[in-house]
Amino acid sequence: MAHLLVIESWVGSMSRLLPRALGEGGHRFTFLTRDLHHYLRAAPDDGPHPLLAAGNILTADTNDPAALLPYAERLHAVLGFDGVLSSCDYYLPLVARTARRLGLPGPAPDAVEAACRKDLTRRALAEAGVPGPSYALCDDPGQALAAARAIGYPLVVKPVDLCAGMFVREVLDERELIAALRAMEAFPVNARGQRRAPVVLLEELLTGPEVSVETVSFDGSAHVVGITDKSVGGAPSFIETGHMFPAALDPADAEAAVSTAVAALAALGLDQVVAHTEIKLTPAGPRVVEVNPRPAGNRITELVRRVAGVDLAAACVDVALGRRPDLAVHRTGVASAAIAFLLPERTGLLEGFDGEPAVRRDEAVVELSLAGPGRDIRPATSNNEYLGHVMTADTEGLGARRTAERLLTGLRPRLRPAAAQAVPA
Repeated sequence: MAHLLVIESWVGSMSRLLPRALGEGGHRFTFLTRDLHHYLRAAPDDGPHPLLAAGNILTADTNDPAALLPYAERLHAVLGFDGVLSSCDYYLPLVARTARRLGLPGPAPDAVEAACRKDLTRRALAEAGVPGPSYALCDDPGQALAAARAIGYPLVVKPVDLCAGMFVREVLDERELIAALRAMEAFPVNARGQRRAPVVLLEELLTGPEVSVETVSFDGSAHVVGITDKSVGGAPSFIETGHMFPAALDPADAEAAVSTAVAALAALGLDQVVAHTEIKLTPAGPRVVEVNPRPAGNRITELVRRVAGVDLAAACVDVALGRRPDLAVHRTGVASAAIAFLLPERTGLLEGFDGEPAVRRDEAVVELSLAGPGRDIRPATSNNEYLGHVMTADTEGLGARRTAERLLTGLRPRLRPAAAQAVPA
C-alpha cells in the first residue's frame, strides 16, 4: 500500500475519480490545500464527500512554492510519501517540483510548466516543428493590434494560464479584440488566488473537426489509449458541448492526430504523465490546440473506461508512483460512449427541467446529472457553466453521440425571469 500526497484538486468529477482510484488501488492519501472551504462548498449531493477518504487533511499556502517545498519535506520526513499528484492544472507544476524535491517519481518540472502555459507550449512546439496555428504573444494592446493585423481576422485571443476555455474568444475586428483584452485585464487573479501572467496569446482561427488524443507516458514512451471526438459551440466562446469515445475518424485522420500528439509530448519533454492533447484536423492537416499533462476532464475518462476498460485515473496514480500502469483494453460490451452538455442560454433563476422524467427513463442513458433548483444562471461563456449532462452508451457501433444529443434536446430548463427575483415573496 502506497501513501500519496495530493496537492489540491478540481471540485468536479476528477475530485471523485482520483480518491476512488486511490482506494481501489489499496492506497491512502494526504490532502494538502490552502482553502478547505473551496471543497466543502462543493459537497456532492449523492454521496459522501471524497475528502472523507483522506487519511490526513492539512492546510498550507499551496500558492507559495518557496514555503511549501520545505513544508512538504518536513511532512515527508514524518508521514513518508511514495508519490505526489493533483488533478488541478494550476498546481501541476508545483506537484512536479514537489516530487523532484522529495526524490519521488514524476515528470520534469520544466516540461509540466511548459505544457501548462500556453505561450510556453507554442514556443516549444514551434521550435520542434510540431504543427500549430500562426500565433503571436502580446504584452500590451498596441502590440496585440499590430499582431492581429499581421495574422488576420478572424482570430482567437487567449489568456496563457487559465483553464476550461475561460476568456478564449473568437474576434472579428479591432473593436472585439480590445473588448476581449479588457475582459482579461479585469480578471488578474484566477479562481485559486494566483496572479495571472499579463501576456496574451493571439492565434490563427483553425477550422475543422476537433479531437483529443488520450495518452499515458512512462519509461520514455507515449502509449496511446485512444482518440475522443469533441463538439464545440457557444460562439464567440469555445465551449465543449459534447464528446464521444472512440472518435469516428478514418484511419488516415486518426494516424495523423496520434502522430501529432505524440510529437507534441516529445517536444515538451513530457514523461511519467497521463496527457490529454487537443488537435484540430484542419484542411491543411492536424494542428495542436493545447497539451494538458493530466487526465481529460468533462467525464472523458469515464467514456474511455466504459468503452475500453482502461482507468486513466488509476493510470495517473500508477505513473505518480513510478509504476507501469495497466493499459490493456478489455471487452466491456460497449462500442461507443458519449456525453452531451446542457448550456444555459438565458439569464434567470433555475426552477427545474421539463422533460427530465422521460430522459431518465430512456434505457440508453447511463448517467444524467442536472443542476438543482435555485441556481442563478446566465448564458455560458466557458466550460465552467454547464447546467448538466447526459451520458449514453451504444453496444452496436458509433451511435452514442447521436443518442446523447437527441436526449439533450428533451431537457428544457425552466427559469424564473431575472426581474422576478427582486419581487418580495
